[in-house]
Amino acid sequence: MTTFDTKTLLGRCTRATLPYSCTVTNNEGAGSVGEDRREQVLSAALDILNDGGLEAVTLRAVADRMGVRLNTVTWHIKTKQRLVGLMADRILAGCADGDLPSSPAERARVLIGRYRAALVAVRDGARLVAGTHVAEANTLGFADRLIQALLDCGAPPREAAWTCWTLIYFTLGLTQEQQSDTETVPAELARIARQDHYRALAIVIDDLGVEDFDDRFRFGVDAILGSAGTRSEPG
Repeated sequence: MTTFDTKTLLGRCTRATLPYSCTVTNNEGAGSVGEDRREQVLSAALDILNDGGLEAVTLRAVADRMGVRLNTVTWHIKTKQRLVGLMADRILAGCADGDLPSSPAERARVLIGRYRAALVAVRDGARLVAGTHVAEANTLGFADRLIQALLDCGAPPREAAWTCWTLIYFTLGLTQEQQSDTETVPAELARIARQDHYRALAIVIDDLGVEDFDDRFRFGVDAILGSAGTRSEPG
């Protein structure tokens, strides 16, 4: 089987701790101090996210949580967009680490399963990650291993890249639904669907409303991976 350079594919599919109250000492130079302070900012921001949701995350809220001035936060993070991107990357820490199955398809399943678990573990995790375009170590490392698994399934490069983002977007969408406060299928929609005008919807409406997100996730991943490596490379 041909081995492709996954580094050339990352651009096609990637878009997505110290206690912040501690005193940082300059033991390893200014660079280390800056990195430590940035980690403190991220820890504070993730605490705010879990306490109040994505809307509560602002640079000023982070500064207040840390007990520092706003310009201290902006010095290390610059903008809220940058903060959210770094938070998204932090959420994915560890997703690509550790042993994985030797079977490429099972490897891909385990990786995307870890990705979903990381999103679910954080309040509004899917919404947070969906709004970012991250080129940081955790995000790139995860994408690299997932793409390699798809290449090892026999998928040509473009299909590997597109299958990667199909898995990512499916997982983000399903997890956003899971983390929302709305019904999977609102009662009014179910009532309307059962009218004569929507016969196909009426047949499946009970299945559309299933809230077993684990089963739905497995079904979607199986459907996506079932075609990986079976198509020829588009011209």
